[in-house]
Amino acid sequence: MTDGTAEGTTGGTTDGTAPRDWTDGHVERWLPVLPTLDPDVEGAVTRMSKLTVHLRRVREQSLVDFDLERHEFDTLHKLAGRGGAASPSELAADLDLAPASVTGRLDGLEQRGLVRRTPSEKDRRRVDVELTEPGRSAWRGAMAVLGREEERLLGVLPAEERRQLSDMLRRVMAVAEEGGGAAWR
Repeated sequence: MTDGTAEGTTGGTTDGTAPRDWTDGHVERWLPVLPTLDPDVEGAVTRMSKLTVHLRRVREQSLVDFDLERHEFDTLHKLAGRGGAASPSELAADLDLAPASVTGRLDGLEQRGLVRRTPSEKDRRRVDVELTEPGRSAWRGAMAVLGREEERLLGVLPAEERRQLSDMLRRVMAVAEEGGGAAWR
């Protein structure tokens, strides 16, 4: 993928126009019903929604493939995001869960050999949680599946267009996040 495209896909037709997708038909059906509908807003929102659903399905299948429950993956993901080691209270804060809920998750993950709890070197009253090699491997494997699909989809755009898309979505998200609080963690 040195040219920014995915396996010869250019994201357009042979005459240089953008290909039609399901959303084009959706917008065409709704315009006569709602004449004030902005086709660009409806198209963008519908495409983002359908893309989110698609990526969620890919993620869920990757969890099945790597024998992970969603809550297990989420816990491994937060732990990996802290360099592979954290305290249970840090994980509870990252997951926005009560400490007792995290303890239950860690019990299951430890029984499966995906994490290890050890006494803290800094405070004997605490324990530290770390990813084991099988835990890191399961997390990385599930992440790789989703990463490949993201690359496949966005690979139809050259690097500059991917950057522009990211910048445009950042501006939209900044507005959405205003006053959104914990909903955006």
